[in-house]
Amino acid sequence: MTQAAACPACIGMPEGTLEKAASNGNSQIVLSLPAIHCVACINGVERALRGVNGVANARVNLSMKRVTVGLDRPIAPEQLIDTLELAGFEARLLDTSLLGADTDTYGRGLMTRIAVSGFAMMNVMLLSVAVWSGAVGATQHLFHMISAMIALPALIYAAQPFFHNAWSALSVRKLNMDVPISLAILLTAGMSLFETFYGGAQAYFDAALSLTFFLLIGRYLDHRSRKAAASAAAQLSALEVPRVMRLRGDTREMIDFAELSIGDHIQVLPGGRIPVDGIIVEGASQIDRSLLTGESRTADAGPDAAVTAGEVNMTGPLIIRATTVGEDTTLRKMVTMVDQAEAVRNRYTAIADRAAAIYAPVVHLLALVAFLGWVAYSGDVRLSLNIAVAVLIITCPCALGLAVPAVSTTAAGRLFRAGLLVKDGTALERLAEVDTVIFDKTGTLTMPAAARDMMDEQTQALALAMTQNATHPISQAIAASLTGVTAAVVSDQKEHPGRGISARWNGQDVRLGSGAWLGTQAGTYIQIGNQPPQKIALRSELREGARALIQAWQNAGLSLHLVSGDDAEETGKVAEALGITRWQANTTPADKIAYVESFAGTGARVLMVGDGLNDTGALAAAYASVSPATAADASRAASDVVLLNDSLTPLIELPLVARAAKRRIVENFAISAGYNLIAIPVALMGFATPLLAAIAMSASSITVLANALRLRGRV
Repeated sequence: MTQAAACPACIGMPEGTLEKAASNGNSQIVLSLPAIHCVACINGVERALRGVNGVANARVNLSMKRVTVGLDRPIAPEQLIDTLELAGFEARLLDTSLLGADTDTYGRGLMTRIAVSGFAMMNVMLLSVAVWSGAVGATQHLFHMISAMIALPALIYAAQPFFHNAWSALSVRKLNMDVPISLAILLTAGMSLFETFYGGAQAYFDAALSLTFFLLIGRYLDHRSRKAAASAAAQLSALEVPRVMRLRGDTREMIDFAELSIGDHIQVLPGGRIPVDGIIVEGASQIDRSLLTGESRTADAGPDAAVTAGEVNMTGPLIIRATTVGEDTTLRKMVTMVDQAEAVRNRYTAIADRAAAIYAPVVHLLALVAFLGWVAYSGDVRLSLNIAVAVLIITCPCALGLAVPAVSTTAAGRLFRAGLLVKDGTALERLAEVDTVIFDKTGTLTMPAAARDMMDEQTQALALAMTQNATHPISQAIAASLTGVTAAVVSDQKEHPGRGISARWNGQDVRLGSGAWLGTQAGTYIQIGNQPPQKIALRSELREGARALIQAWQNAGLSLHLVSGDDAEETGKVAEALGITRWQANTTPADKIAYVESFAGTGARVLMVGDGLNDTGALAAAYASVSPATAADASRAASDVVLLNDSLTPLIELPLVARAAKRRIVENFAISAGYNLIAIPVALMGFATPLLAAIAMSASSITVLANALRLRGRV
């Protein structure tokens, strides 16, 4: 009988990256609250914690499912957890030291620089209008001087990202896209300053500022498209239990995980995550291995049974003798695998980066040829330098810099409205090239469900009453299967972590939970009064939209595969139901990575779709990856795209939009190249001033943005 495995939310998975501290106090503790789901939960958690002596404040982040507790004096995390458990809230200590702070200083810096350059550009343009309108002599010189005083400080501050990146490249004798950008800005500002001091008729400070303004917008769009990506290995490391209960004779002590040694005995309570690889020396329980192996069944475990780090103790207290600790645990080895897999995928080179490798030296060569040619022809260094600057501005890769982020941002916005969050800046480019898809089964293509036909009407009404507001995934699966049933009226309902739910109905005690709690065999049961427990059969059910997705992707020419940690019987049933002919069962996390990497020599581009910790390595190793929002946090971190809906239907258009986005990127490069083919000869012949070059450059940038917006329509 298949029993649904616990979901990541039920074992204290960290939700996203660490939020800023939102509490007062001298120190703080962050707890994971996997079961909270509404405003009432927020109020209940904060009220319970604020009643603890020594707690200065408590702030709940509902989206991240965690609470930050500010302390006036040292308090053991276990005391706070016990307080929340008594108040009816499941809580787990979160090791936030392994997660980066959610501070986007670079993004905020770019936004500030955009504001500064934009403000300065508008003011200098107002002064330029006065010059163009006929200001001459002292008035013209005054306006140029004021423009210089506005533009130079703004450029020194706003263009720093380009200057820094250009210097970093030149210091190692390389060229990147920021080298010609920096040269164009510096030479334009320098020539404008020269013209100002020597009484020239033209100054081009507005050109330098508009160039900086447009390029910063492109840089910010690119940064935002990449910001959502987080290291899956760091998220996975944060799952390690930071504190454990060690037993030595009659002594019990709570210690840091790092203090454990091989041979130590530790206690793991029901609902807790096992911190080490080891052997059970006392106790019996059911173990959920889904996060590491993907198995949908829980396994019975007793004395002498082997357990591994990352598994979940479901029903009874266990005492475990540690056989491996620290870097040698299964969970730590998985972190290493994910690190290696991420390093392979991160070697992907974006289209814009490949274009920059060719574009940058050509731009410099053209500007040098223009300068030397005009010096030889006219003998006028000042004129020659102006023409060289015009060439640099006209060839400055502003349109090229906007080509990719403008398309990526538009496509990501469209997909988000459909229920898909694109996290990685190069994801769409890679998704457009995908030709092979590997699906995980449990939690991705299937979800747990209860067989209601095995329960009479009274049992159905009681089961619905006890599970409709519960947070455990098995309870939610039972409630979801009882649509159309009228819930019975029960009282004194309580959740018992690791065991089940109890309530009173018509003067009788009713319990729904694990077989071990109700004194019977493994499985999920409901017991009414003194009657024998009735088994609630649980099965795997296809996720909404699964058939439509498989059919659509097969019609799109994608080769589909299914890999699962479940046995051959369960995996084969799902594969047959969906029409997937290539499948593999009983796979470990390492097996899944190997399956993905087996396509490397064939030239295939693999998309991995999975949700469990056992899928994290495969998700990171694949050419592109997708996970549902219900996935383990580390799996979402390793994925390029997150499915925000329960239905798989939004995924149907993912490859279509990705392919359309890549076409728009190529079109934008063609627009940029066409613009250069026309504008460069004009500049080389001396017919374009730096100001006209800046106007032409801005026009090409606007054209690129307009082309990107076409993605909002049909693809």
